[in-house]
Amino acid sequence: MSAVDAIALANRSQSRAIEPCASVWVSASAGSGKTKVLTDRVLAILLSGTVPQRILCLTFTKAAAAEMNNRILNRLAKWVTAKDEILHKDVSSLVKGEVDEEVMARARRLFAEVLDAPGGLQISTLHAFCQSLLRRFPLEADVAPHFALLDERDTAEVVGNALEETIAHSHGN
Repeated sequence: MSAVDAIALANRSQSRAIEPCASVWVSASAGSGKTKVLTDRVLAILLSGTVPQRILCLTFTKAAAAEMNNRILNRLAKWVTAKDEILHKDVSSLVKGEVDEEVMARARRLFAEVLDAPGGLQISTLHAFCQSLLRRFPLEADVAPHFALLDERDTAEVVGNALEETIAHSHGN
């Protein structure tokens, strides 16, 4: 496959990944454009009429979540004051079909809608999301209702103690 063919294939795949009605899982190497694709996807979903508080984005790292949030807010902020032709070009890259005045007006309103949304955009790490589920449904998850997460130092201590206890018991048998 030539470089031109590879780029065309990547562009088609990325275009499918931002389709609001598609169910997608984005996986790629570092620096390959995952954050751009996911940012474009969130913007396309917002342009399709989904309210911001109905969108949940999960990433693996806090840095990726913060970067994605910043990119989305920066782009939406630019849309508020962008010249019509610049906004039209940017929005056209995100939506299928005709970009009419209604879509353009929605694009200009999205920054305020995201800022005013209860809880804002929900962009979090997978771990934080799981922790929030455990906090909301501790009995169903069979954990103590007021559980606390261990930090790295406490985890090392607990693991060390368990290892020592296991070794001590194995020598006593």
